[in-house]
Amino acid sequence: MFIDSHCHLDFPEFQSRLPEVLENMQQAKVSHALCVSVDLPDFPNVLKLAQDHANLYASVGVHPDYEETPEPSFDFLVETARQHPKIVAIGETGLDYYRMGDRSYESMEWQRERFRTHIRAAIASKKPLIIHTRSASEDTIKILKEEGAHTIGGVMHCFTESYEVAKAAMDMGFYISFSGIVTFKSAKDLQDTCKKVPLDRMLIETDSPYLAPIPFRGKTNEPAWVSKVGEFVADLKNVSIEALAMHTSNNFYQCFQIDINHS
Repeated sequence: MFIDSHCHLDFPEFQSRLPEVLENMQQAKVSHALCVSVDLPDFPNVLKLAQDHANLYASVGVHPDYEETPEPSFDFLVETARQHPKIVAIGETGLDYYRMGDRSYESMEWQRERFRTHIRAAIASKKPLIIHTRSASEDTIKILKEEGAHTIGGVMHCFTESYEVAKAAMDMGFYISFSGIVTFKSAKDLQDTCKKVPLDRMLIETDSPYLAPIPFRGKTNEPAWVSKVGEFVADLKNVSIEALAMHTSNNFYQCFQIDINHS
């Protein structure tokens, strides 16, 4: 059975078809999914999904690319994570300089401060981090090291960086998660990186509703299709689909500190 380690089932694309999406997961042998928070106004919907469905989990946090949104405090993140058993992670958080445009490096300090708040909250609440990094890998690794993120670990989600960045993250106890991007014909460098990442440090995800894998590229992605990511990665690494599913599922339980007997 596969597990989707990162999706957004609270997004509008799924509002009218959630029962179908959950049924599709079952048909595709996708046992669990982690619904990831991106802002505070929508967080209650993320939490409700996890509370209403035994095979769904939640995170709490604010995406680095959401500028005009309520800022999460250290106390809120820690207290919320401790209060709800179905919250298994802090994030997604990190750095995203992709849309910085003509703005100065200094003007992005709010992102770096938000990132530090999440890391500190993760360490205090003993919950792993879900890291988003885009056009900012050097600062992402630097801040993770400065804040002692190796003491809690987590996952580099929807990974698209170099193997050197993956290695730096793995050295701090992080897992590397591959999305549908790895199946794209244009993703040769990422595929080479995927080949080098050990099975015991790997997760798979959809980041749905985005980034549908081949052969569904261009369509609304959904957790069932993490099976296609798993099949592609298994072929890429020359292992059986069963072995890939077993490793990535076990890694999910370990990363997010979930008792496999009560999952």
